[in-house]
Amino acid sequence: ASVNRFCAASNNRTGFLCDDRVTCIPASQVCNRVSNCRNGEDEQGELCGDLPRSLLGHLVFRCSNPVQWVYADQRCNGLNDCGDCSDEAGSLAACPPCGSEWWSCSPVLHEYCSCVPRRLCRDGVQHCLDWSDEYVC
Repeated sequence: ASVNRFCAASNNRTGFLCDDRVTCIPASQVCNRVSNCRNGEDEQGELCGDLPRSLLGHLVFRCSNPVQWVYADQRCNGLNDCGDCSDEAGSLAACPPCGSEWWSCSPVLHEYCSCVPRRLCRDGVQHCLDWSDEYVC
């Protein structure tokens, strides 16, 4: 029987449970060529040999473009990891509305999807199509 590897890492992000059954690393640290588990099980060939097919299902989020995928903890992280925002704004992602650290608007930059970081508010640079990040936020 396969070991249950599902766990919740910091900020409730989807994680990978190491062999010690204590260490929980964020999904995106699996197969990143750095051993985060003590025995290196997060970098083993059977897990990392054929990405994303070899990864455990709970670690993968499939973008609306079938050839694109991101790690599950990149879903709803505010950044456009899929390139088409399907990991942030699509029905597939089912993200909550922008959190308190974010300002809701239509971004100018392709980096963001439906929220921009509040730290970019009133910095003299337009990040929202309607300029609300400079005048309202």
